[in-house]
Amino acid sequence: MKLSATLLAAAATCLAVPSTTTASKASSRLSRAVRPHFQAAVNKVRKDFSAKSEVTGSPEPKKPVIPDGTAPMGKFWDPAGFTKQVSDNQIRRYREAEITHGRLGMLGVLGFLTQESFHPLFGGNIDGPAISHFEKITEAAPTFWYPTLLAIAIAELGRARIGWQDPFDGGSMFALRDAYVPGDIGFDPLGLKPTNPKDLENIQNKELNNGRLAMLALAGFMAQELVNGKPILENLQ
Repeated sequence: MKLSATLLAAAATCLAVPSTTTASKASSRLSRAVRPHFQAAVNKVRKDFSAKSEVTGSPEPKKPVIPDGTAPMGKFWDPAGFTKQVSDNQIRRYREAEITHGRLGMLGVLGFLTQESFHPLFGGNIDGPAISHFEKITEAAPTFWYPTLLAIAIAELGRARIGWQDPFDGGSMFALRDAYVPGDIGFDPLGLKPTNPKDLENIQNKELNNGRLAMLALAGFMAQELVNGKPILENLQ
C-alpha cells in the first residue's frame, strides 16, 4: 500500500513540471485532468492484484518451473557465469528481465518497420529514421509524453503488484513472489496460453528465442540508422 502510494506521488509530480511556456500551461491542465483517472486506475490495480497475490491459510507455494533453454545451446547456456553463486530468486529475476526486454524488443522491431512506412499521426510529419522520431514528436506535441508515461506507470505498477514481493508487508526488496512464473502476469485476452504443460513450455521457449533475436535486431536497427541516417527498409533495398 505504501509502495503504491509512493509510485502514485512520483507519477503525479512528473505530471506537474512547472514552466512558463504555453506548452507547460497545457501540460498543467492535462495533469489536473488525468490525475483523478490515474488515482482510480491505481486503486483498481491495487484491489485486483492484492487479492491475487495474498496467500491466506494455504500451503507453501510450489516452486514455479521455467524453461531452461533450447538447442543448440543446451538446456542452460551461461558461458559468462552470471548465474553462479546467486539465489534461485535472483535467477528468476534475470529471466523476468529477459522476457520483459524481449517483449519490448519485438514491439520495437515492429514499431521501427511500421512507423517508418506508415505514419498518419501528427499530420504525417513524423518521417525519416525512427531513431529521430522522439525529438520530432516532442517538438510537434510537447505534452504527448505525459499520457504515455502515465500509461507506462500504470502498467508497471500492475506488473509489480503481481510479481514482486511487497517490502512494506514483510517481503524482501526487489524479490519476486515465490509462486510467480517470470513473465506470467495473467494477460491473455485471446486465450492463447496452452493448458498442456508440454505445449506451454514450447510456447515459452518460442517467446524467449524470438525475444532474444528481436533485442539483437533492434540494436542493429539503431546502430545502422546512426551510421548512415537512413530508415531500415531503405537499407534493405
